Amino acid sequence: CDLSDEGGALHQLYYDPNIENKNLAQKWLMQAQVSPQAWQFCWALLSPDKVPEIQYFGASALHTKISRYWGDIPTEQYDSLKSQLFAQIARFASGSKIVLTRLCVALASLALNMMPEAWPGAVTEMVRVFQEEGGGVDGRARCLALLELLTVLPEEFQTSRLPQYRKGQVRGALGSEWVAVSPLLQQLLRQADSPGLVKARVLKCLSSWVLLDVPLNESEGLVEDCFTALGDPELFDAAVEAIVNAISQPDSQRYVNTLLKLVPQVLQLQEQLREAVQNGDMETSHGICRIAIALGENHSRALLEQVEHWQGFLALVNMIMFCTGIPGHYPVNETTSSLTLTFWYTLQDDIMSFEAEKQAVYLQVYRPVYFQLVDVLLHKAQFPADEEYASWSSDEKEQFRIYRVDISDTLMYVYEMLGAELLSNLYDKLGRLLTSSDQSTSWQHTEALLYGFQSIAETIDVNYSDVIPGLIGLIPRISITNVQLADTVMFTIGALAEWLADHPVMLSSVLPLVLQALGNPDLSISSVSTLKKICRECKYDLPPYATNIVAVSQEVLIKQIHKTSQCMWLMQALGFLLSALPVEEILRNLHSLITPYIQQLEKLSEETPNPSNKLAIIHILGLLSNLFTTLDITKQDEESGDNQPPVKSAPPQTGPNPVVVVLQQVFALIQNVLSKWLNDSQVVEAVCAIFEKSVKTLLHEFAPMVSQLSEMLGQMYSTIPQASALDLTRQMVHIFASETDHFPPIRALFELVTSVTLSIFQQGPRDHPDIVDSFMQLQAQALKRKPDLFLSENLDVKAVFHCGVLSLKFPEAPTVKSTCLFFTELLPHCADVPPVAQVVQEDGKLLLQAVLEAIGGQSSRSVMDQFAEVLFSLNKHCFSLLTVWLKEALQSPGFPSTRVSEEQKDTFSQQVLRERVNKRRVKDIVKEFTLMCRGLHGTEYAADY
Repeated sequence: CDLSDEGGALHQLYYDPNIENKNLAQKWLMQAQVSPQAWQFCWALLSPDKVPEIQYFGASALHTKISRYWGDIPTEQYDSLKSQLFAQIARFASGSKIVLTRLCVALASLALNMMPEAWPGAVTEMVRVFQEEGGGVDGRARCLALLELLTVLPEEFQTSRLPQYRKGQVRGALGSEWVAVSPLLQQLLRQADSPGLVKARVLKCLSSWVLLDVPLNESEGLVEDCFTALGDPELFDAAVEAIVNAISQPDSQRYVNTLLKLVPQVLQLQEQLREAVQNGDMETSHGICRIAIALGENHSRALLEQVEHWQGFLALVNMIMFCTGIPGHYPVNETTSSLTLTFWYTLQDDIMSFEAEKQAVYLQVYRPVYFQLVDVLLHKAQFPADEEYASWSSDEKEQFRIYRVDISDTLMYVYEMLGAELLSNLYDKLGRLLTSSDQSTSWQHTEALLYGFQSIAETIDVNYSDVIPGLIGLIPRISITNVQLADTVMFTIGALAEWLADHPVMLSSVLPLVLQALGNPDLSISSVSTLKKICRECKYDLPPYATNIVAVSQEVLIKQIHKTSQCMWLMQALGFLLSALPVEEILRNLHSLITPYIQQLEKLSEETPNPSNKLAIIHILGLLSNLFTTLDITKQDEESGDNQPPVKSAPPQTGPNPVVVVLQQVFALIQNVLSKWLNDSQVVEAVCAIFEKSVKTLLHEFAPMVSQLSEMLGQMYSTIPQASALDLTRQMVHIFASETDHFPPIRALFELVTSVTLSIFQQGPRDHPDIVDSFMQLQAQALKRKPDLFLSENLDVKAVFHCGVLSLKFPEAPTVKSTCLFFTELLPHCADVPPVAQVVQEDGKLLLQAVLEAIGGQSSRSVMDQFAEVLFSLNKHCFSLLTVWLKEALQSPGFPSTRVSEEQKDTFSQQVLRERVNKRRVKDIVKEFTLMCRGLHGTEYAADY
């Protein structure tokens, strides 16, 4: 390896403007680092006449060799490597900082690989070497180099590639060396003449070491020194990190006495915190809050248990409350309050987990605190003044929205502790606000209180609450002056939809508000989703309002006020609404609702296909799909409890289902649209979706359509095969294949799409992974619902089997998963479907070979569980055959991978054959074997797997 090459490549990497050359240089250097010659050129690249970038590369290459290729280093070279690194670090102590850090990381990696046997007392030796005079390096530079080395050592340990058992050994060795580090750090922090830079490094070093679970009582003195350092602006950030890291270590909860000493130290920071808030010093206030939160969140349980110190802990809780309510709007004037939310969850969990008597005592103290928390959170959730909010960026607005969702979740959680009293409390405040003659109350205040209500009512059953009727009575009194308030009013009504179903007399006071809001594009999401909830929950009480709801909905649909997805929701709402009407009224409403769209579709179907009419067609088909998704006249009301008969049920229906009536009327038109658009998978998908949604909703009521739809699907698929047609066929097989009347058309369709797909396989299926995926799912469904389909002489079972074996080799994971599912459904039928038994006997070995190739490394590791299931299924249903096949297949040298020995293959084979009951165990065996085949066994990749 020629040094001029190294230098040249590095020069290209750093200074050549041409990106191609940079990439080439990068690739060449990556290979150079791992070459055996790297040892020679590393030291040469570090020579004083090189520029820092080149020296940095030399140091990095050293680290790469030591950390990744430790096994290549002969034992007798350890000591010379160690002394060379010490010498280089001493030289660079007053040189380039980036090179010094890389050299320290390399020495750290060396120490971790040698500890504890080959280099006992490594840390003690590091401290000694750097404290000795000499080398012409001044004391301060040497001190900083030592601190750098001590800081990177634990960091390198956290990211090292040591195997698990070594990690435990090395962690223990490092822990025992804390006694060499701690006095040094303490001495440097307490020396009056220590420069600020040194103290900052000491704090950083402490942060790094406490992450190794250094016992809190052993770092107690240093943590106290950190509190002192908080008074120095230069050291503030580093001191905060060190304190937070020390307190947050999982192990620290064992040291209750030390924690108790920390409480007053944290409380003493309140003065500094208040000053920082007054002066708008966000950095300082944020740091102090982090310390208080770390102590409260990590140790609330331990500190609550110390009953005699309850006032100290309560004071800490109140300090955290101050952090929650810190002045200013999140995220523009402060970013601290959001950090506190987890603390309130933790404290509540801890209190509620005490046994009843003890819990009652704590609740007396903490219930008032949590009521105060609700006030603080609702204050923080308030929108800023209109002109201020208008000046926020869209990113700030989005962060604020997420923050409000977090507050909403917290309120919902707190409700479990405060119960119904919380709702009464909110109701009283809202009532006072809306009935007071004081004109100064802002809409923001009203909105936040409603938001609190909505947060709770959205997920908690408020049926028993006596304040909801009053709340519904207050809603119409709110003078709605802007979008945010109107949105929250809508969402609150939506959250109360289940309550309205039990108190339908109140519908008349809120429904007009919702229908009015539907006409406002700014309230699109909130008004449509609220109408949908009301139509779903209260459909049996809505007939008196149905005409009005349909009329308003039609108007906003015609005016195109809403975006596509809200139009779809609106159609779902109307489906729910119509479901509860008598059939002739459903048909009348459907007629007026759908006719304009049908006329539009007729017009569009005559036009020459182009992109704009394609979108219009897909939109109309989508509206129909969504309407049919929820229009279901058969459902009983499920909410009537377990033992009583349904309270309300739809009137008994006669005649065909209204959806079927409509589908039959538009069937010819849909066929016409299809004939023009058969080439377009999105239009075909939209057509299939209408039928798929209808089949799912109507189930057996869809029966009258089965034969026409089967015929249409067959024609569609024969002309231009699309995956969506196979998915719809699968739905039909699922529901109708077991019914004698419908078996003939379903069988004919199944045989047709199978033979069309088999011919795709002959022409080359690689371009159609979606079709192959859907085809395998269809075959699996057929085997599950109606294995008789495989008895037909018109079905080429052998060809289907071979297509399956081919499909296992696809790179697309979803396709492979579906194919594995097909085989796990197929193999159990060796016993009762002769054609299946025959093909497995003749060609099962091909299946096994494909499975072994996949496990050997041909397929992604993400699908190994599915291959394990196929293997398990072979073992369970074809044991004697598998025994022979496994032996034959694994005999081939280098199969399924050159990385596994004959012995490893034998073990794998025996392990698999032994497991005929425990599927989980087979997955583990396959996981283990595939890692061996890929050469990843025992590496850090295996740990992520």
